[in-house]
Amino acid sequence: MTSPLRLGIAGLGTVGGGVVRIAQRHADLLAARAGRQIQITAISARSRDKDRGLRLNAYAWEDDPVALAQRDDVDVFVELIGGDDGPAKAAVEAAIATGKDVVTANKALLAHHGQPLAEAAEAAGRALRFEAAVAGGIPIIKALTEGLAGNQATRVMGVMNGTCNYILTRMERASLPYGDVFAEASDLGYLEADPTLDVGGIDAGHKLALLASIAFGTQVDFDGIEIEGIERISIEDIEQAADMGYRVKLLGVARMTGRGLEQRMSPCLVPANSPLGQLENATNMVVVEGDAVGQIVMSGPGAGEGPTASAVMSDVMDLARGLRLPTFGQPASNLTKAPAAESAAAAPFYLRMALLDKPGALAKIATVLGEAGISIDRMRQYGHTDTTAPVLIVTHKTTRAALDGALAGMGATGVLDSDPVAIRIEEV
Repeated sequence: MTSPLRLGIAGLGTVGGGVVRIAQRHADLLAARAGRQIQITAISARSRDKDRGLRLNAYAWEDDPVALAQRDDVDVFVELIGGDDGPAKAAVEAAIATGKDVVTANKALLAHHGQPLAEAAEAAGRALRFEAAVAGGIPIIKALTEGLAGNQATRVMGVMNGTCNYILTRMERASLPYGDVFAEASDLGYLEADPTLDVGGIDAGHKLALLASIAFGTQVDFDGIEIEGIERISIEDIEQAADMGYRVKLLGVARMTGRGLEQRMSPCLVPANSPLGQLENATNMVVVEGDAVGQIVMSGPGAGEGPTASAVMSDVMDLARGLRLPTFGQPASNLTKAPAAESAAAAPFYLRMALLDKPGALAKIATVLGEAGISIDRMRQYGHTDTTAPVLIVTHKTTRAALDGALAGMGATGVLDSDPVAIRIEEV
């Protein structure tokens, strides 16, 4: 058996603690599978005295993660600090500069700095691995870079934030408004310290940017993603969508088109009987479509100690076995930035609006849609009151630009009681 692979772990929170537990609990199994021992030699965290329920006395301690990254007795620097800058970035850069391989779960760091970090690692002959950064326990990075490497990807999409999926599922099942379920999720500890990272779609957008880079051979472009969160989704949208055979999901979609790279993270309606439509609670799902394989669907826990630590350890095991791949599936120096598609592909849309109870109100709305070149597939009125008539419309395929023009035109008709809600229907 060859010499042990020595790990330095920075960050002993939920994920870091999980990695330590796996290394301790499965030491013999890991050694048998890797052909060498996996040893933790040094660690770093904010507080040395905190009781984490772990046996840590055998490991050297560093208060500074940069110092940990530079230690001579560390072969692989495992960055589990988090954040797109600051100590995490400095420590990863230090590890690469001193000849260390890096394993990270930090999607924000890579979404913002992935290209220069990948170039630095590959120029130094080092590996930068990040299976745990996307979709928790789902091995989607390995699937894209290895198992599906013979495919030209045509579309990548998925539900990649368990908190948002929990909120939307809970709203539907309990008929609760968004605000009530948001408060419940906060009380349960499901939300980030800055909850907009979750419900605003930013966390999931980081993950989509990484998947798009691998799938389409481009530089990571988080700034090119159109992001919309779930804050405006109402219980009425969820219930009425369900009545028409759809469910609402915060869905990330990336595809390469003749107009450029399309990247969207936004609430969408998906068929209730589709795999994405059947996804419940905090589970994640990623769908990859390739020219040779067709459609592949992978689902599983997207966060939590065990699933994320499992993904970290899968990267460690690959390094222990000597498997080295470019960070984003092909040499970073070969990647170019794809032009961002100025508009998304045409799709059907769900429209919800409340019309004033005036003669000809609905006819005016239909006229505006027709003048914008948008045809109506289905229409339904429900819950009529003395003053308003709530209306649902499902359009045939149209562009968002045409729809935005129609929405502006509706505002000028004088028959709307409030601003309409428009949600894209994604065909899956």
